[in-house]
Amino acid sequence: MIRMLMLLTMTVACTTLAFPLLTFGQAKDSQKLRAFLDTDWRRWMEEYPEHATHVGFPGQDDRWTDDSPAGIDRRKKHLADSLATLKGIHRGDLPASEQLNFDLYLELLETASEGLQFGDDPFPFRNVVPRNLWMPINQMGGLQQEAADTLAMQPHQTVADYEIILKRLTALPAAVGQQLALLQDSLKRGYTPPKIALRDLPKQIADLTPADALASPLLQAFTAFPPNFPETDRARLTEKAKSIYAASVAPAFRRLHDYVATTYLPACRENIAATALPNGAAAYAFHVRWQTTTTLTPQQIHETGLAEVKRIRAEMDKVVASTKFQGSFHDFTEFLRTDARFYYDKPDDLVNGYRIIAKRIDPGLAHLFGKLPRLPYGVCAIPDFKAPSQTTAYYQGGSPQAGRPGCYFVNTYNLRARPKWEMEALSLHEAVPGHHLQISLAQEMENTPEFRKHVGYSAFVEGWALYSEGLGEDVGLYTDPYSKFGQLSYEMWRAVRLVVDTGMHSMGWTREQAIQVFKDNTGKTDQDITVEVDRYIVWPGQALAYKLGQLKIRELRAEAERRLAAKFNIRALHDAVLEQGAVPLSLLEPHIKHWLDSQAKD
Repeated sequence: MIRMLMLLTMTVACTTLAFPLLTFGQAKDSQKLRAFLDTDWRRWMEEYPEHATHVGFPGQDDRWTDDSPAGIDRRKKHLADSLATLKGIHRGDLPASEQLNFDLYLELLETASEGLQFGDDPFPFRNVVPRNLWMPINQMGGLQQEAADTLAMQPHQTVADYEIILKRLTALPAAVGQQLALLQDSLKRGYTPPKIALRDLPKQIADLTPADALASPLLQAFTAFPPNFPETDRARLTEKAKSIYAASVAPAFRRLHDYVATTYLPACRENIAATALPNGAAAYAFHVRWQTTTTLTPQQIHETGLAEVKRIRAEMDKVVASTKFQGSFHDFTEFLRTDARFYYDKPDDLVNGYRIIAKRIDPGLAHLFGKLPRLPYGVCAIPDFKAPSQTTAYYQGGSPQAGRPGCYFVNTYNLRARPKWEMEALSLHEAVPGHHLQISLAQEMENTPEFRKHVGYSAFVEGWALYSEGLGEDVGLYTDPYSKFGQLSYEMWRAVRLVVDTGMHSMGWTREQAIQVFKDNTGKTDQDITVEVDRYIVWPGQALAYKLGQLKIRELRAEAERRLAAKFNIRALHDAVLEQGAVPLSLLEPHIKHWLDSQAKD
């Protein structure tokens, strides 16, 4: 992986978005590469039907990923075959316009292959949220969440759509059985998540199977038929769904619940560090490189985090002073956490508050971007069954192919943990100009292999979203000191991540130490802090990507402002950062420097 990233850095400067005339040989090699990438993408979508549903790839909506031993072995073999086929294409014979596609795909395949030794799933495109076959379920993800999300996401407009949903429901118990087998295997390996982080997991699973079938998140589509849907079909399909649920789906999830509650969870490890697992130090080092797309060591990242905490704290102290508040920093954060003026009393009011902020942001985007996505987005409430263990908000991508908008999911559980002063920064991050804008623009790229539209390097995707929080003043937000403090508190939160993730997983920190660092440096509520720290415990290294990505984008912007001076155009810079889709940071930097060279000549 490190070698490949170095290769990417050397080659990106000559890769442009132009398409020069090709020789006959170059055209032939380009066609060979594109044909392989297209065929391989289709094969991966067939192997991972949930992901196919998510991106709008057709024809896979009636199945689940085959996590049987034979299915996993088949995917591993396909990964090896894909690597061999790609390496059989001579990169040097490709035109510059195709070398970027070759290099990115090779890096993805090599990274996925390296992760197999640590139990990572063979899927090469799961960059943002890790999936480990030796620890297939935790409070942040697993089939108990993916099943409901996928069923709710897939098309449900026609009778034929609903028939396909019924097929997927019918196939769900077998998928649950495979997850149960993976959990049993993980205990034999001695490879389990920390017990403390999984305390809400049994309830998550139990909440999928209420006595009333139509109250289950798994049957959400059968409570929201489109207008003018034939009544006879509605009744027939609903009864069939309830029958499948009662006969096989609910019993399967109840078996999973009982095993998790009585056998798996009690056997999970007490130690929270990734290094406590077999080969854990090597696994953590790999996941840090994978998630950050850098060669930084945990110690270097830890020191960067400490420096950022110090810098941001000074900015926060200035904002507190501007309010004329009488008291210490901790008195101020306690005031923000407890004063009723900063909280909504009703879930619907909270959701509407987010929608109002989103509508305030939208008009200002034209001042910051030359190109905006066509795909719309909406604000949605996180489903109740998983809300207690989820973060304050998250973004779920839409699909131009399926005609599905993006969705900015917000958490209405425990309203006293959802202060108004954090809502503006959160909206900039999760919706626009953060995740929705960046991901949708990538999905809408033209003359680009399909994998490029959907790959999600965490350091780029999350780094961009965190950078977007800093654009609030440019779109008319942060007009009061409390919202500005909220933005700085969110940036502090990401800086603290660098400290506590590396602290817990490479320096022997306890969970309590990590929680205390959050309390000492942020205004976040106890609910948020606990959920966040437990997230880092089960996703080692993932949270490091945000701050490191943001720092790189800020660094490149500062260089552009310095070099271009009066010629600097923020819209042009942002378009250049986003025009290639998500890429490793090691590739973004030379791309922007090449762009700067071209701008300086104009």
